[in-house]
Amino acid sequence: MLTVNIICVGSLKESFWREACAEYAKRLGGFCKFSIVEVSETRLSKNYSDGDIAKVMESEGARILEKIPSGSFVVAMCIEGRELSSPQLAEKLSRIALGGKSRVDFVIGGSYGLSGAVKKRADFRLSMSPMTFPHQLARVMLCEQIYRAFSINADAKYHK
Repeated sequence: MLTVNIICVGSLKESFWREACAEYAKRLGGFCKFSIVEVSETRLSKNYSDGDIAKVMESEGARILEKIPSGSFVVAMCIEGRELSSPQLAEKLSRIALGGKSRVDFVIGGSYGLSGAVKKRADFRLSMSPMTFPHQLARVMLCEQIYRAFSINADAKYHK
């Protein structure tokens, strides 16, 4: 069974976001071993510089990379990534599993995005949209799309 993780910066503060993610995690249990791994967010002072932002991205990126074992297929969620339809994401997950990978890690960065080191480690860069979404909503949307992809691959009615 494929292991699928979402590795993300920060935690969900509102209960409705947590409940939505928990619902998809429960549903995904029939298809894969699924978990959400949170790494701590680095806070900036009020008077920060571009250099401070780069340091935040580096420190958050280092914490993300610590959570990724060698051999994992890494999908970096970033705006410059490739956009896929839901059926294309389903096909991508199927090919990853058929290619011999047993673990897929989707990575959502912090407020300022992903570090270059995380993007370099990624096997694939995925964009949800050219639009910008709050990180909490992006996490729920990604959970839903992963569930939809597994539903498509199982020929279930959900994705229709």
